[in-house]
Amino acid sequence: MKTFLPGALLSLAIAAMGTPAAVLAQDLTGTSRKQLSQHDLSIPGWEEYQVRVDFQPGKTAPNHRHPGEEIIYVIEGTIEYRVEGRPPATLKAGDVLFVPAGAVHSAKNVGTDNAAELGTYVVRKGKPLTEWVK
Repeated sequence: MKTFLPGALLSLAIAAMGTPAAVLAQDLTGTSRKQLSQHDLSIPGWEEYQVRVDFQPGKTAPNHRHPGEEIIYVIEGTIEYRVEGRPPATLKAGDVLFVPAGAVHSAKNVGTDNAAELGTYVVRKGKPLTEWVK
């Protein structure tokens, strides 16, 4: 049962993001996500999420977008972000990046140690938080 539970939890997390598990299981190896909060906002129809994302060295969160804005705070390490319409940006601990609603983006740990970010999302309620893009 112990070996089944982590796989089942990963499958549930991927399904909750609105993408078939078979498509993402390989792409997300080496990254982990921990949801820290989710609350309705005072703006009707909107909510916030905060998620910690950890990246092992060389690992990537592939192209994706969100149904609202994302504010990224780099907690540790060095992460290269690619946001459509912008040149690549390399951020280190303490740096912040704003990603506009619907912008396709990716993130890669370009350092030699773990990297982590805090993602704060302001999104429309009832939509999947993440849409993966090829």
